[in-house]
Amino acid sequence: MSNYIPMNYHNINVGAGTYSPSPVKAYNNRHFAYWIRALFQRATSVIEFDLPEDWSGSVKDFFLYCLYRFGYVVIFDHDTYGRMFQPCTLSGYNAYYQPTNAIIANPRFEKSLDLKIGEECELLKLTPDYVGIWDVLEYYAERFSTLDDAINMSLINCKTPYILGAKNKTASSALKKILDLVNKGEPAVVFDEKLMNDPNSKDTPFQLLELLRDPKSAYLTTDQLADFRTILDNFDAEIGIPCLPYQKKERLVSDEATMRTYDGSARSLTWFNTLTASIDQIKKLYPDITLEARLHYADFNESEGVSDNE
Repeated sequence: MSNYIPMNYHNINVGAGTYSPSPVKAYNNRHFAYWIRALFQRATSVIEFDLPEDWSGSVKDFFLYCLYRFGYVVIFDHDTYGRMFQPCTLSGYNAYYQPTNAIIANPRFEKSLDLKIGEECELLKLTPDYVGIWDVLEYYAERFSTLDDAINMSLINCKTPYILGAKNKTASSALKKILDLVNKGEPAVVFDEKLMNDPNSKDTPFQLLELLRDPKSAYLTTDQLADFRTILDNFDAEIGIPCLPYQKKERLVSDEATMRTYDGSARSLTWFNTLTASIDQIKKLYPDITLEARLHYADFNESEGVSDNE
């Protein structure tokens, strides 16, 4: 059964009135939820992890979600569950304003834990500022969600429908039948020429309303799909998936390809270096732990097969 609960007038009014601009709701829709999932799964492909054997399968899925969603997890030894990781809340600060304690609350634990970082537990961090990458996913998911609506509208409007006016019921029926035959694929449609002139006023019984004189001058689906690819390339460059500029029709010169590689790896290298430093600290406390991280696209050479433009 669905968990959907209809909102009453008050709920709708609060939801619409506290968001500006109120007609635009790029976050509260199915498109946004779809893109959050898609971009999250895409982002988790950038860094590969070697984890302890009992952290595989669905436990690894939870590990990745916590790490990318919150930006860090705490690793510690539990009396009942052994060595494990958990999301946590940080507290305290040292002389360098770094957290000193990790507070862990889990309904399966007998009580919440307050552990000293570096002595009773250690943090695995993805980002230097203890923040996950969900803001990146939401930033691009909002754009994809907005563009999806525009593409859907273009796919409907690109049919270039005719808006016709009929002076009487006879003319209306004739127009509908003509359009049915045209949409059916008939190569020619024949109708009585008497329909072309009203018997009383001698005026034409048909009127055509033209909404768009030059459809090619509008923002068409092909342009929107190109912009869709541009946004996806920008997201890939943001998280470290190698890509080439979609708009570049001719071949890239070597310097352009190299700079694109640096641009696309800057943030992923920051995450990787933060993880590496965290893993070094974890192995000081737990030398026997199986924990490694590596960049999936580290060996990708974007300039391969690219020659200089003469």
